[in-house]
Formats: sequence, structure tokens, C-alpha cells
Amino acid sequence: MASTLMVVPGAALADQVFNRIASFPVNTNLPEEIDQATETSAEIISVTEDGMTLVYSDSPLQAVGMIDISDPANPRAGGIVRLKGEPTAVSVIGGRVLAGVNTSPSFTEPSGELVVIDLADKTVSARCDLGGQPDSIAVSPAADIVAVAIENERDEDLNDGALPQMPAGTVAILRLSDGMPDCASMINVDLTGLAEIGPEDPEPEFVDINDDNEIAVTLQENNHIVIINGNDGSILSHFSAGSVDLDNVDVDEERALTFDGTQPARLREPDAVQWLDNDRLVIANEGDYQGGSRGFTIFSKTGEVLYESGLDFEYRAALAGHYPEKRSGNKGIEPEGLEVKTFGETNYIFVLSERGSVVGVYRDTGAEPEFVQLLPTALGPEGAIAIPQRGLLAVSNEVDLIEDNGVRSHVTLYRLAEGTPEYPMIVSEMDEAGRPIGFGALSGLAADPEKPGILYAVNDSFYALQPTIFTIDATEKPARIIEATRVTRGGEPAQLLDLEGIVSDGKGGFWLASEGRTDKMVPHGLYHVNGDGEITRQVPFPAELLAVEKRFGAEGVTLIGDTLWVAIQRSWKDDPKDTVKLVAYNTRTKEWGAVRYPTEPAEKGWVGLSEITLHGDHVYIVERDNQIGAKAKIKKLYKVAVADLVPAKLGGELPLVTKEEVRDFIPDLKATGGYVVDKIEGFAVDAAGVGYAVTDNDGVDDSNGETLFFSIGKL
Repeated sequence: MASTLMVVPGAALADQVFNRIASFPVNTNLPEEIDQATETSAEIISVTEDGMTLVYSDSPLQAVGMIDISDPANPRAGGIVRLKGEPTAVSVIGGRVLAGVNTSPSFTEPSGELVVIDLADKTVSARCDLGGQPDSIAVSPAADIVAVAIENERDEDLNDGALPQMPAGTVAILRLSDGMPDCASMINVDLTGLAEIGPEDPEPEFVDINDDNEIAVTLQENNHIVIINGNDGSILSHFSAGSVDLDNVDVDEERALTFDGTQPARLREPDAVQWLDNDRLVIANEGDYQGGSRGFTIFSKTGEVLYESGLDFEYRAALAGHYPEKRSGNKGIEPEGLEVKTFGETNYIFVLSERGSVVGVYRDTGAEPEFVQLLPTALGPEGAIAIPQRGLLAVSNEVDLIEDNGVRSHVTLYRLAEGTPEYPMIVSEMDEAGRPIGFGALSGLAADPEKPGILYAVNDSFYALQPTIFTIDATEKPARIIEATRVTRGGEPAQLLDLEGIVSDGKGGFWLASEGRTDKMVPHGLYHVNGDGEITRQVPFPAELLAVEKRFGAEGVTLIGDTLWVAIQRSWKDDPKDTVKLVAYNTRTKEWGAVRYPTEPAEKGWVGLSEITLHGDHVYIVERDNQIGAKAKIKKLYKVAVADLVPAKLGGELPLVTKEEVRDFIPDLKATGGYVVDKIEGFAVDAAGVGYAVTDNDGVDDSNGETLFFSIGKL
């Protein structure tokens, strides 16, 4: 596996590739009378037969939403239909939407309905009592039956979520005629006594139906798969989902990307299931109870393992900077959703990573799938629907962080067309042991003083036990991290650092700027390291500066002659409104000084600095607000003449420099069809005068994990 990963970390070259073309924020579908701050979520997604309207379930809003994608690059709000309960899944058939709706008053009294919504007038036209709490639903290819997984989910807080927790789940099958379910035809399929784990309490999670009306159903907590005859409800076969031995897996949440642990006999515990054809099915092994093997598996319908991905998908996510370190001790990237569709002559498998927020695209070969590419998506992808007749893929992303002023729930759209993959923009390589060189939270950028296209980046305190200097070869596309140099003190990983800035010392070493947090015993300071990353000199901030300290300190550093210039992110106690300090430290005389820099006024939140770098007669400064998505207004590059950088003594009157706008980064941050990310944190100008920028993905913690790395050309 390691050898194959070496050659295709970004995407397999092909005539046609998928690229993201749009991101639709689900909250914009809210009616005028509903507060825009209301939580929304796009969970499971479907599409009308003409491929022009997406339909999604919105659990927190208790609604079904519609999106007009007649122009897929510019999706438009299509409205919502409010329901009396929590929709768990949707499927469109003809001019109707079938929605599973959870109306349960409690875990021990589950109830639910199959609701029919007419798309033309957006009204509920029929209901079928399901007798339990629905999860997934699926309509047969012939549109003659619908299957509903009646999960009757367990209370995860009761007895640590252990099985059994009655009542048991079932699968309901109803006949369809012109898209209308016949409630009286409902068959409840008894699934008890089949699984080795919790046999008296099956919990069906996901269903799919093949051309022969055979229903595949996953029992996630029971680690079991059942094949049902959809015509009469009889059980055709059933088998354990089994387990996987995982080696070189990251199992500790120690704020370092290690990939050196083992998980023997890890239960697959599948979530989504999709038929590949009438004889093979694929499962996404998210895990929920005691397992989660971090990949996907292809089975025959009689239980033979035909392919096991192992850590292939997780490693590819890590190579693109999407590994969620905070999930290491649990289920890693958590593959959850699946979609399988044929575009032209190619059958694609789309595997959704809930925690890594990427989609792995694989080509079904009939044997071992061929990896094609990774697609970036919004936070927490849950459902996907392919629209081959229009060359489109849509992914619903359920996480809405409105309460934390974070990213909203989105639906993302991708188009299959000739071209090259636009993402990832930066990838790492495998180490000598065949493990990924993990990266993330890139917070500062610097150029090699002599080699065009060679850059250096540092990660911040999210990886507190693995501070690192990454060497980047930007002459390739995607750019490649070709080396990771750990920052050490006495040969051990240096602690109490929050690296936010880096600059070459011109002699093979570096100066690093660390943002302090006195309340957390992290000192503000400058650090010199040699070419091996060992700290050789530490320069703490002076007392005059610490006397006016507030949070959000050093965010960038550059070197002009003997003087280090440090960009302080936000105003400290003695700074007038809408100003911050550029602090100077003379490495020869050890004198400190500063000037003031004028920041743009904030419409919301705050505005501060993220980077400072020298090029020619100017320093270039990244200024940004802390807003995300549509709220983001200021992500800009400014320049200040070096001649204006005349430091005055700290504690006294500081001169105010003049700035000139160079570039608005917001169009760059929108260029790949995503929403505007919060943190553009690094900027550098290489030896040939070419400018490069990079974003901080927060270690994939409440972040979709995207690292945008791009050039703005010669300055």
C-alpha cells in the first residue's frame, strides 16, 4: 500500500476529473421569518429526476430543503417544507419526496413516519406510520418498493451505550405506485437472532436496493450485514462485517501525528452501504460502538471479502493535511457516507470522511478499486448524490457551528470535466517507514533566500508535541512537503511553543516567532534554530512589552539586516483603537523597539495581522478579520516601505506607518468553489520574486481541514 501512495497523493492523472464548483450555505434557504442564526443542517441528500433540484433532510430545523441547481455553479435557495418531527433521510421519486421522519418521544418509545411531500406545491400529501424510529430509506431502481431502516437507536448515555437496549430495530418494506407508498402493504422484517453482537437488539443503520430488489442493510452496532428479498421480506443471507488488523495507525490524541500504533481485530461496524452491481456491495466502516476500521470494504452478497482498503483512504487524507488528530483515539477519519454511480463507462465509488471532511473518489475496476482523487468539502460530509446525466456530484455537510461563530452547514457541488484537479494544493510524502508525513495548522511561511520555489512553513500549538519546520517544493503542482524538521530542545520535541512565524537566518538556520499565552505558561518569544531544528537561542519579550500584554501575540517575523520585525496580531493595552504593533529586535545590539500599524476597522469580530515578510524595499503584511464564509470581509495583503520602519522605544510614543493595499485574497479563497476560510496565515516571496500564501486549517478541529496554498505571481 505504501508504494502506491507515493505516486498518487493528489490525484491520478486522467482525461476527466472532478472539481468543486460551488458551495451553498444551507442557512440561506431559511424563510425571512426565521432568524438567520437558527441552526440548520444538510444531512441526507437526493435529486429530482431531471437533475435540476437537490432535496436534503434538515434535522435540527425539522424540515426538508430544496436547492435549485439549474445553474450548478450558482445554486439558489429553493425553499423548505416544515415537518412535525425530525427528518432522517429523503429520496425523490417522480414529483414526490419520500422522507423518513422521527417522531419518537424517547429512546424506549420510538415512533416515526414515512412522509410524502409533493414537490410542485411543497405540501405533505400522505403519511405512513412506521411503528418505530426511521434512519435510512432507499427506493428500488424500478421504483416499485421503498425500504426503511427502523433503527430504534440506543441511548449512548445509558450503560455506556451497551447493547441490548430494546425495542429492537427492523426493516420496513412498502410497495410503491407512481411514487406513492401503500401503507397497508408494509412488511416488517425481523432481524433478531442474526448477529453475534447484540442479536436480540439489531439496529439497522443504512439500506440500499439493487436491480433484483435485494435490500442490503447494515447493522452498525451489531457489526453485521443482512441481504433481504425486497419482494417478500425473506432473508437471503447475512454475515458478520468482520474486523481488520490495523498497523501504523495514529491511536493517541497527543497533539502529534505519529501513525505508529496498532489496532488488532478492529471491528468494521459499517455505516453506509451501496450496491456496486447485483452481486457486490461496498460498506463505509465508520464505527459507532466498539470499532471503526477507518476504511471501506467490498463484499460479495454472500459475505466474501473481495477488497479491504485498510488505511489507504486515511493515509491519503493525511497526505493532504486532513487527518483529524483529535479523533486518533477513536475512529480516525470516520468514513461514513457512500455514493456509487456510473459516469460514462466508469463506475465511481465516492467515500465520505465525516471527520476529515474529504471525499475519496475511487474507480470500480471489478477487483481492487483504483484511487482517482480527493475532493474537499464542507464540515462533516454526511450524504452524497451523483447526477451522471449532468456530470455532477453533490455532497451534503451536516455540521453547523453557528453557536461558535463558525462555518455553517453547506451543500457542495462538483463537476466532472476535462482538466486537472484543483485540490489538494499541497501534499506531503510518505516517510521511510511507509507512514504519512502528517501536517496541518500551517501558521507561518518563509522563502529560501537562494532557491526559487523552495519555502518553509511552521505548524502552531495545535501540534504542541510536534513543533515542525516543513520544507515545501512549490515548483510542483500540487506543492509538495519534502521534509519535516522537528523543532527540538536538548534533542527532545520542544514544548511551550506556539509557532506562528518563520524566517531564514541566511546561514542555514531560522528565526521562529512564538505566540505566548501567559495564562497558560506559554512565553512570548523569538527562537533561533539551526538547520536540524535544535533551538540555539531564546529571546523572551522584554518587560516593557509584557507590561501591556493581551492575548494574540506574535503572528509573523521577518529579518531586515540585523533586525527581526515581529507582527503582533491584535491591539495590546497601550495601542489606540484599530492599531497594532510591529515590534523590532536587533539581534546584534539586543535593543527592542516598535512602530504602530493601522488596521482596518472590523465590521464584526476583530481585525488583526497574520504575517510579515520582506521583499525589496517593502515588508508585506497579511491583515484579516476572524470571520468565515459570507461574513468574511478582510483577507488582504498590504505593504509598508522599509524606510518607514524606524522603531521607537517601547513604552513611549510610537510612529504610525503608512500602508498600501496590494491584494484582496478573498477571490483567491473562493477560487476552488468553497466558502471563504477564516485563517490566511502565511505569506512569503521566493528568491525569484514570486508570492505564495497558505491558510491554517486548525488541525482539522472544527474545521473542514482545507489547506489552501497558492501563488499570486511576481510582485
